Amino acid sequence: MKEIRSGNFSESRPARNVISALLLAITILTTTCIAMAQDETALKFKGGIGVVPVTGVAANGAINLNIVRGVSPGGPWRIAALEADVNADGHIKIEGRGLLLAAGNGIGTNAGQSVHATLFCGPAATATAHNSTLAGVALEADGDFRIDDFLSPAPPSVCETPVLLIRNAGGVWFAAGIQKLEEERRGN
Repeated sequence: MKEIRSGNFSESRPARNVISALLLAITILTTTCIAMAQDETALKFKGGIGVVPVTGVAANGAINLNIVRGVSPGGPWRIAALEADVNADGHIKIEGRGLLLAAGNGIGTNAGQSVHATLFCGPAATATAHNSTLAGVALEADGDFRIDDFLSPAPPSVCETPVLLIRNAGGVWFAAGIQKLEEERRGN
């Protein structure tokens, strides 16, 4: 007759299988919860608008520049696509495609530019700027770029009237993100 010792499951393969399955399920559930918590996207942007530097000319001949949140425009630029996610902790991921000059002798080139992102929160007159901390990401020859960085200072938990600008080291803006609203996110 075999002796069964307390706490020894070597004779009970089904009990070991149940415990292993439970540990695996707990590990998967914990990992999923952590990943979901870390991927808490506060803002999404899908689509981009290239800068048109002039919004009009007054009757007296004065040129009206396309200044956004106090930031002057660069020359005419176009952008083919832009997607950005801003997490609650200020982590920002941007993928841009085809950010290229849209006028002049350098038309269709990246003009050797590097870019960073600025998220503005609040109404135009009192908006606060939250800049990506990288000095700049070089545009690829075809105008593509990726930013994976943190905003400084971190944006507030609720960013009212958000505006996302893609800017160069000189501070002018080249493109703006189009915010993807919550209603649009549910459908996509």
